[in-house]
Amino acid sequence: MSEQRPPTPIPTSSPAAPAPAPAAAASAAAAAAPEPSAALTGRERGGTPSGLLEVTDLTVRFGDTVVVDRIGFGLDAGGRLGLIGESGSGKSITALAVLGLLPDGAAATGSIRFDGRELLGRSDRELSRIRGDRIAMVFQEPLTALNPLWRVGRQIGEPLRLHRGLSRRAAAAAAVELAAKVGLPDPERLVRAYPHQLSGGQRQRVGIAIALACRPALLIADEPTTALDVSVQADVLALLTRLVHEAGTALLYITHDLAVVASVARKLAVMRGGRLVETGPTETVLRSARHPYTRRLLAAAHRTSWTGPTGGPAPELVGRPAVEPAGDLAARPVDGRPERTSKAGA
Repeated sequence: MSEQRPPTPIPTSSPAAPAPAPAAAASAAAAAAPEPSAALTGRERGGTPSGLLEVTDLTVRFGDTVVVDRIGFGLDAGGRLGLIGESGSGKSITALAVLGLLPDGAAATGSIRFDGRELLGRSDRELSRIRGDRIAMVFQEPLTALNPLWRVGRQIGEPLRLHRGLSRRAAAAAAVELAAKVGLPDPERLVRAYPHQLSGGQRQRVGIAIALACRPALLIADEPTTALDVSVQADVLALLTRLVHEAGTALLYITHDLAVVASVARKLAVMRGGRLVETGPTETVLRSARHPYTRRLLAAAHRTSWTGPTGGPAPELVGRPAVEPAGDLAARPVDGRPERTSKAGA
């Protein structure tokens, strides 16, 4: 049995002097959104988790490789939490663990409680009743997340048929309404199209419509604008933020982009090498980051180089980054039904 290490304290930011204008402007946009704040919790901070989503001491391993290392956070109903870090930091694996979609070969320990119910250890059949209904996800690449053989309208209406018992006719009518709600032009025509006939931005709007069809309590958005053209990223992000707020849905927003997450989240959790290195209110983290890694992320966002307190180079960060599985290990929806998403290769 491996030696149990005590939890590593996570820096929590406290107010300090104002940050440079770009970060201040971005955080001000986030602060203006009138929704409940997310409550970061976890054993590392010595708190007792409470809220809609409670993650405690979550560890994910692929064999001997630890890719998520004893992290803990919480998210209240209607709150917005940004999970930020570079590629390989464990962000997406954390999301897949919440959804119960870890690929074969992965082992998760700890606790993931959603609305008071433990999710770790539940069967895929049990979790399929939650996915797409109470918890939904918007994937990074909309083209691969959609079923190429199903028309758009069928894919939008499928969660309503599975979880709400709507007839095919009623689901088709609801699909048109949802298509219009996410800003698809000429929705009556577009719901009859196939995914490859839409632009990238339109496909991601379809993904958002599918995810929000059943008004889930929690939406996980994994880099939802990264694969889109720059010209449409802002529109899709604004749409997602508005719809989540209108529905009162909690949002776990995963990204590597501080500028993006600053306009979306009220709380930030910064990951590196599978660990949380800093948590706190968005504005506070942007104004007075305490961990060297967070400061370097901010410096990169401002396209400047960060130096240590004596003016020397930034210190090396201890620990090796975890490596996230890629390629065939990535989860993919099957049959165009995110609520029936299964593990790759299953």
